[in-house]
Amino acid sequence: MLSKTKSSFYRRLYIAYLIDTGYNTIPKIQQLIEIPRRTAQDTIQALIELDIECDFTGALRNGHYEIKSWGPIDRAWVEANVEQIVETLGYEPVLVEQ
Repeated sequence: MLSKTKSSFYRRLYIAYLIDTGYNTIPKIQQLIEIPRRTAQDTIQALIELDIECDFTGALRNGHYEIKSWGPIDRAWVEANVEQIVETLGYEPVLVEQ
């Protein structure tokens, strides 16, 4: 059984990865994974708890998120393990363009 701590951690890593690969708006994230808008917003806001710096750039209607720093998280590890992260979370596998 997947613990809440692990699922929250993996969700944060995955959403940071999506933002960093160009799926950097809530609608784009929702196109890839079935996640409520509020959950996506809360997850993005919680990235700072992992020292992942994520900023919103642009106007409210046409802006996007940007990862400014991965902090102590190894982005290369996330990229290498993204399939496992997706499977663990129970999301449908998707092809993310690099």
